[in-house]
Amino acid sequence: MITAVLFSFIALLISVISLFIYFLSRKKNVAKELEKKNKEITHQKEITESIIINHEEERKRISKDLHDNISSKLNVINLNVNLLKDGNLNTEESLVVNNGLLKAIDKTIESASEIAHNLLPPILEKFGFKDAVEELADAYNNSRKIKITHSINYPKKLLIPENELHLFRIIEELISNAVRFRKVKNSNITIAFKDNKLIFNYTDNSIGSYSNNLNIKKRINLKNIESRVSLLNAKYSIEHGIGNGFKILIVI
Repeated sequence: MITAVLFSFIALLISVISLFIYFLSRKKNVAKELEKKNKEITHQKEITESIIINHEEERKRISKDLHDNISSKLNVINLNVNLLKDGNLNTEESLVVNNGLLKAIDKTIESASEIAHNLLPPILEKFGFKDAVEELADAYNNSRKIKITHSINYPKKLLIPENELHLFRIIEELISNAVRFRKVKNSNITIAFKDNKLIFNYTDNSIGSYSNNLNIKKRINLKNIESRVSLLNAKYSIEHGIGNGFKILIVI
């Protein structure tokens, strides 16, 4: 009788312990899931903030370029035109004013072209995404700052112009970061179209990483890339580490 009661007690104790372990394990799993979701929300919030910051910085840059490079030159043109309009100049003075006017107009056109180039590279608009990427790679190769190999299989006008620009800016950012921050000597760009998806691969032999101990400028540049990936509605993965190089895969 005592043995039966003892066995029953042990069985009950085991059941209680098992139930306790089950609920404790479930609580830990729920906590991990919540932590994961919070990290995802935080990351998405950071990307959204980065997109907004990028747009604001772009607006500020365009505004500054228009003010510094266009408005000032238009004021000079306006001044020279009014001098000619008044008609109080002799022949020599009129010639000097005319020459100054022509120079100011030339510089204004040059500045306007530069601003337009920054907004949308002419080669991207005229010849397409593939040629624009190849020209970018060739320009860096000619500078001898970095050696870029590339293989590009891109059906013309596969992406809408806005998305082509986003991907082109990502490539610019990757190469610029590689040269400025991570002492890269060799990199590779591969773009392929497979199973109705555009697959972009970038790798380099950098010796640094984008870990949290790096300065804020480097992390912001990475956020800029991630924000453009988000605008492309693409999936991506990044691998990096000290001595292991840098890799990014983007699937659109």
